[in-house]
Amino acid sequence: MSNVNAFGGSWASLPTTLTPWIFDVIQSLGHTQMTPVQASTIPLFMQNKDVVVEAVTGSGKTLAFVIPVLERLIRRERKLRKQEIGALIISPTRELATQIHSIFSLFISAQPQPLNEDEDEDEPQVLEYPDPLLLISSDASSPAQDVQRFVESGADIVIGTPGRVEEFLLGKGNAVVSVKELEVLVLDEADRLLDLGFQAALTRIITHLPKQRRTGLFSATMTDADALSELVRVGLRNPSRIVVKVQSKKLGSTIEERRIPAGLKIHYVVCRASEKVVQLTQIIAAEVAEHKASRFIVYFATGACVDYFYRILQILLPQGTTLFSLHGHLQPAARTRTLTSFSDSPATSTHPAILLATDVAARGLDLPLLDTIIQFDPPSDPKAFSHRCGRTARAGRSGRAWVLLVGRETTYVDFLAIRKIPITERPYFIQPRAQQLPSTANEDDSTSLQYEDDQVAEFLSQIRALLLTDRAIHDQAAKAFVSFVRAYSKHEASYIFRVKDLDLVGVAKSYGLLRLPNMPEMRDLSREGWEDASLDWNVFSYADKAQEAKRIAAGAAAASIPESVREKKRSERAEKKKINTAWSDKVVKKEERDKRREKKDKKRKWLKMQTEEAKEKNAEDADTVGQEDDWEEMAREERMAKKMRKGQVSRSEFDAEFGDLDT
Repeated sequence: MSNVNAFGGSWASLPTTLTPWIFDVIQSLGHTQMTPVQASTIPLFMQNKDVVVEAVTGSGKTLAFVIPVLERLIRRERKLRKQEIGALIISPTRELATQIHSIFSLFISAQPQPLNEDEDEDEPQVLEYPDPLLLISSDASSPAQDVQRFVESGADIVIGTPGRVEEFLLGKGNAVVSVKELEVLVLDEADRLLDLGFQAALTRIITHLPKQRRTGLFSATMTDADALSELVRVGLRNPSRIVVKVQSKKLGSTIEERRIPAGLKIHYVVCRASEKVVQLTQIIAAEVAEHKASRFIVYFATGACVDYFYRILQILLPQGTTLFSLHGHLQPAARTRTLTSFSDSPATSTHPAILLATDVAARGLDLPLLDTIIQFDPPSDPKAFSHRCGRTARAGRSGRAWVLLVGRETTYVDFLAIRKIPITERPYFIQPRAQQLPSTANEDDSTSLQYEDDQVAEFLSQIRALLLTDRAIHDQAAKAFVSFVRAYSKHEASYIFRVKDLDLVGVAKSYGLLRLPNMPEMRDLSREGWEDASLDWNVFSYADKAQEAKRIAAGAAAASIPESVREKKRSERAEKKKINTAWSDKVVKKEERDKRREKKDKKRKWLKMQTEEAKEKNAEDADTVGQEDDWEEMAREERMAKKMRKGQVSRSEFDAEFGDLDT
């Protein structure tokens, strides 16, 4: 365990001296000293130890496996043949795989060229290694083309996402790619790779690889459940576990342990649901004014939210602000272009660059000069919180992160404290023109509340004015709102983030909706303080002429339907509406069913065990008779339950006969 603030020692202190040209590249990157994770991992991984590495974001984990991989391949007695690979690096996302590929390419492009035969034979010969092969889903490359590139140019190092790697090794390239000489397997962001969605592909890949290899698992959040319980399946042999944490002094000699970089400060702002967009713009303004921040990432819950706020924030943020959008529904080529454009944009404090993103941009990405992270929506997966924040304050730099919390969501602060993520409250932001008002929103201060309401009304008016220009933007707003509510109902920390406690009318105001969507969660909702926008929906049109023509045609077709048919459809919809329940209600009912089923199973097993024991003892006492009666009662209950499922008896009849299972 090390303090990530301290240097891990000089590169010269490694037990195995680095190859000169590799050392030169490290120096050119400005890494004059090793970080603790590099000092702890590189000596082990360069030798013959498997490693499980957990270290905070921005601590230098990528170089901790890039350097050992290169050094092990350089030190091979025999150079790999053209169709053999020596190292395999698997990453959960295209963006992270692309970034790792760029780092390997940087090193390999700096290697000395091999000497010609007529040159001095006393000089050491240098083996030239081909560029690493990148395997990701892309518009520009198919699995067959990946194999073709490998056949033509070879690649000692293969980097890719699980699905593409599996296709390369076991699909299109099965008869071509040889893994017999593979020396190193690296699983980057291992906890994510071990998630349910990747386990099957990962298992098939690892089974295909030789057992005589070194394996490394790297992540910033790797709990025992995530990694250690999977080590046998993954195939590590007596691995060394390396945990690099941050420690800082607090109140004298007290030591505070952190799971975030030392240079990162995380703040939260408490506001009403209707004020989140107001607060977002004020945080950006404050960061620009106080810290000259020029590059931001703002995280949202869903891709639909990203697309929608990309439209509306353009009218709410100062002129000169450049917005970028990134989420998993975009084509791979578009995602790559967005990241490149955002990284290369000439951002300044007067012309900031802001990337609106989902968690697809939360892990592993090293975006230089990133000043501030803002979490408009806390992540559904609590582990993603530290990964999001870790996009800033990397490699010893400082940075700031913010999160907006509403109502009972403030309990999230205590949850983060348990995970050793310190976070401090900052006052509610108000616009400069109201500096005479208190700096913190006070629910008892009617003047302050009135001003906040005025701010919300002003933003709502601006957003609605934009929506009224094009029905397509209104559709986008409704889609974003519904997707947010759905994501909220599936939050892993459901005891904190509950739809029933969320002010959905306030959320609708922050989204600038023209009317409230017709969805189960809104059915019994109080609409106090809400007013639909005043407009004629029959003439509210799409800016796109083809789309508008389609809407008019659909309206004409609907008008031609006889009233009796329309009435029948309305009654069918009403009946269906009664059957449907909100997502959150479905989750609660499923949990209740699971609990009842578990109790029933326990009761059945207990009765069976008691009956078997009674039969073995052949006891004829009253207790035994009672237990057998219980067993008969259980069988009768099961028979009646089957009848109830078939509709032969009602639930009330069943309960009258046997009572509630939960009691």
